[in-house]
Amino acid sequence: MKKIKKNIIIFLIINLIIFQNVPSFAEQNAYIWSEETIQTNVEAQKEDNNIQLECGSAILIEQTTGQILYEHNIHEKLRPASVTKIMSILLIMEQIHNGNLSLTDSISCSENATSMGGSQIWLDTRETLTVDEMLKAICVVSANDCVVAMAEHIAGSEEAFVQMMNNKAKELGMNDTTFKNCHGIDEDGHVTSSYDIALMSKELLNKYPEVTKYTTIWMDSLRDGKSELVNTNKLIRNYKGATGLKTGSTSLALYNLSASATRDGLSLIAVIMKAPTTKIRFEEAQKLLDYGFANFSFKEFGKKGEEVGTLQVNKGVTQQISAILEEDAGTLVEKNKEKNITQNLTLEEKIDAPVKKGQKLGEITFTLEGKTLSTINIIAQEDVEKINLFNMTKQICYSWINLLRE
Repeated sequence: MKKIKKNIIIFLIINLIIFQNVPSFAEQNAYIWSEETIQTNVEAQKEDNNIQLECGSAILIEQTTGQILYEHNIHEKLRPASVTKIMSILLIMEQIHNGNLSLTDSISCSENATSMGGSQIWLDTRETLTVDEMLKAICVVSANDCVVAMAEHIAGSEEAFVQMMNNKAKELGMNDTTFKNCHGIDEDGHVTSSYDIALMSKELLNKYPEVTKYTTIWMDSLRDGKSELVNTNKLIRNYKGATGLKTGSTSLALYNLSASATRDGLSLIAVIMKAPTTKIRFEEAQKLLDYGFANFSFKEFGKKGEEVGTLQVNKGVTQQISAILEEDAGTLVEKNKEKNITQNLTLEEKIDAPVKKGQKLGEITFTLEGKTLSTINIIAQEDVEKINLFNMTKQICYSWINLLRE
């Protein structure tokens, strides 16, 4: 028995030495996924207001990709009113995500916060609310006092928080935007566009989807039921799949809305600015959402991190590696054209160690009639070290120990 084990160990050593000097190849270097292509022809809805809207500016985008499905005066700088609070909410969620803030943290209210006026829950300087309660008040009834209290807690002052808002706007490419406050009460120079509102709405919903816990509340209460809350966004109650997001109105801004909804895997954001009445803003947001859901769908092909193949590794401590999607794979498509999507996945023919986690191994491309719709990188799931005398010896030792245990 000992002689047999000795021969097996010798055999393993010989194989490991041979393995260092013989290249290996992937079993295949290209895959055709089983769907067949996508058409996203939305140019007909550009800048002509042919859906017949009465508002001053409007945009409809697909939430995941940001693709524009309809546009009308989308870069006109207008007063956002309380739609401003989307950016404030985004920064609050960012602080929670980064561990700087907790939903259970107690927030006090300053004299400045109580003096805001407009939409509010009448905070008292002697009371505190949790971050969770503050978010509920901001998202459901657009409470100006609560958003200022949160701004002061996070940044030390509303002015410092507004600087954070403008920095974030610049980071997101919101080039039509200048924030002067965190609540949206009319102030000279406090402007944005429907395009920029769509950008920050997309960022909030994609990055912090848990915010819909608040933005989908129709009715609730605070202070042990003493403060009743009813959502200012009527679509939450009346529109199938509504997920938010924020209303805003003043005498100068007129009526604004960022409305989001999801149906059958397709998520849309419709922004209406400067509508003449509150009724018209909701009707026109619904009109845009209806148009999107009637004409488009979102075709998903895979999630970030999903394995799409394996590669053989030459001269590595392991002989193969998983190839995974770097990002979610999917694309917008006109309805009834989903089966026309062509998906081509190309991997390296072979890969030599060392391989780094996240290293590009290939890519998947979605096309329609020769037109590229999107491309997603295929990356290595883990590191693979190059085999050397040290890790070869370690492998032999492990093999020897395992044999002795048998």
